Amino acid sequence: MADTPPEPEPPHITVVLPDGQEVVARLWAKRQVLDDWLYKVGLPAYRNGPGDSVEPAEYRVWVRAPQHVRPVKGVSYEQVPTEYRPKPSVVDQVLGPHRPSGWVMAKAGGRGPGRGGVVHAIDCEEAPGGAPVLTLERALDVAAQPGVRLCSLCGAAAELDPCSAGSIEASTADARPAAVMPPVAGAREGGPARPLGGR
Repeated sequence: MADTPPEPEPPHITVVLPDGQEVVARLWAKRQVLDDWLYKVGLPAYRNGPGDSVEPAEYRVWVRAPQHVRPVKGVSYEQVPTEYRPKPSVVDQVLGPHRPSGWVMAKAGGRGPGRGGVVHAIDCEEAPGGAPVLTLERALDVAAQPGVRLCSLCGAAAELDPCSAGSIEASTADARPAAVMPPVAGAREGGPARPLGGR
């Protein structure tokens, strides 16, 4: 039975510590994240062994690249195990990042704008914790109530206001009777109107 070849030695890389010191470590893995890279480095250290002995050891930790690491001149990192982010689907590329769906209502009191409360997107920094999540239909109903304001910080104003206005216009247009146009002077039934003062 053939012997299994030993794993290649991890390449060296310089790690910048929080106090600015630079230490040569070993690079074990690379991982691509949303807008950055993480490098798994092994920092040299010591540990206590049996009795009073002290043994060499390695402390492994994920650090950010390039903020916390520097390449060592002449060293190749092509063979380092690398984990890439999954390629986004065509739908994700077109629509962009997904945000949680739903809205919440922050109740308020007093007078002036927003006295009836403020509607926020569910992931808004100003959204109240533990508030019930509103569906689109319910959020539109709440937004149409007097004194309710839509948050402009999270985009609720841009997302709900046009929909709300469109819904209100559509409903009022359906309920509004058709306007009766007054007859044009000189118009003949079934024929074109003649200009005023014309022959």
